[in-house]
Amino acid sequence: MYRLLIVDDEEMITDGLYETLAGRDMGLDLCKAYSGREALGWLQRTRIDIVLTDIRMPGIDGLQLMTAIKRNWPHCRIIFLTGYSDFDAVYQAIQTPGVQYLLKTEGYPKVIRAVGEAIAELDDSLQHSELVRQAQERLTTLEVLARGEYFRHLLHGAKPAMPSLGDDFGKLGIPLDPGRPVYMAQGELSLTASAAASYADRQESAMGVVLLAERLLDGQVSSLGMLDRYGDPVWLLQPSGEWADGGEAEERALILPHLEGQFELVQQACANSLELSVAVTLGDRPFEWTKLSSAYDKLRRQRHTRTGDGAQMVQTVNPEASCCTKERAPRDKSDALSAHLDAGRRDEFLQLLDELTASEPDNGASYLLELYYTISLILLSYMNRWELESQVTGVSALMRYDDFVSCEEAFAFLRATAETLFELRSSGERNRAAEAIRKVQAYIGAHLDEDLSLVRLAGYIHFNPSYLSRLFKQESGVNLSEYIEAARIERAKELLRGDDLKVLEVGVRVGYEASQSFTRFFKKALGVTPQEYREAARK
Repeated sequence: MYRLLIVDDEEMITDGLYETLAGRDMGLDLCKAYSGREALGWLQRTRIDIVLTDIRMPGIDGLQLMTAIKRNWPHCRIIFLTGYSDFDAVYQAIQTPGVQYLLKTEGYPKVIRAVGEAIAELDDSLQHSELVRQAQERLTTLEVLARGEYFRHLLHGAKPAMPSLGDDFGKLGIPLDPGRPVYMAQGELSLTASAAASYADRQESAMGVVLLAERLLDGQVSSLGMLDRYGDPVWLLQPSGEWADGGEAEERALILPHLEGQFELVQQACANSLELSVAVTLGDRPFEWTKLSSAYDKLRRQRHTRTGDGAQMVQTVNPEASCCTKERAPRDKSDALSAHLDAGRRDEFLQLLDELTASEPDNGASYLLELYYTISLILLSYMNRWELESQVTGVSALMRYDDFVSCEEAFAFLRATAETLFELRSSGERNRAAEAIRKVQAYIGAHLDEDLSLVRLAGYIHFNPSYLSRLFKQESGVNLSEYIEAARIERAKELLRGDDLKVLEVGVRVGYEASQSFTRFFKKALGVTPQEYREAARK
């Protein structure tokens, strides 16, 4: 929704333009000001997209206003209302992009057309704006960050969506083929005594290893390096060139020695230039992308079975072999659960919970116990933060796994508790929305004689204007402007049925300083003038 500000020191012109545009379905949030200084107040309080202003006004005139507009809201379109004697001012104004002018004698249809053209220009500028160009220039830098975040998401448990994997790779500029299996290598850093050991230095060193390895691996191998959640380097690798044309056995026979040798060079370079030692665990065969998280887990676990301290070692292992029967620790797997719960993503939470609990019975009693209490602590922590304990039944059972006759029953209880928390969150959001709209309605009823613009109401309720407009329509079923008009009509009818106020005073009580504006407003709504309504009510 665009916001249009009408500015003229003649109230009759301002009100007339306001009422004319309000009667058109142009998707505008309308504001009005009776002086240049009042208009500056609007420009400092909220975003303004179109300004319809007189060019000659006492104090701050239209040209001075234009300077402030271009400084604060450079995308704003300006439509000047001018007289025949304003040629010099008009000539100065039209040298500025995004400015139109109209003669005051041209009438409302021309104004409506000019506003429509300004809206069209805004729509076009948002589609081809400078922001898009700037974003494209930054893409190379952001791409590196986005790739790492994307693969950390996959490494630590998220399942890749195979149909869209190619699209993801294309958008992120990932130099790997989603249709071919991939090799993996993991690194573990040991800083030398002379190297700094702060978090920032360690991250910088780890990223240096990643980039150095990619340079040395370039050629026969396509590679992508990143840091995992622990700050350790991880590389995904695919043969390229002639190595990619042979069978799997031939490919492995060629690529594994090459990778071992190149990682030895990486280790040497790191020791010489980065003052750190790097141990590398290299998978000896490729795996499908759907097994990325599983292969990462198994390689990481096998790092703990190496011989000696592993310094400067390149260990080649089978990423499909199980060095232990259990999957990753429940705590690692539950991080995503906690994120889904905090964000209110019900479907994602329940789907992941079902995946975790449905595949765990073969992992032994101690593992099941750990998984149950890990998930219980996530739910309990959420309830404590939002003070929901009194609204959830059976909270004490979260810490009593032995109360259940089977792990299936225990996990079913956790699922039911999670569903209750999501329902409480949803009902709380609905209740808060209803209460906010009741506050706005009460404010409107108490301030019908004041400015009830969307911006002012949004400031009162501490929402942004666009959100308040959408929420009001969603909760009440009518547009905010329609509600205000209806409230003003009802109050005006009530006051007109009495005899103690003149029609002019009734208009002021419902927000219309000018009697002509009140009469037009009232007659448009009811088909009779205020005086005619009063006389009919008396009869």
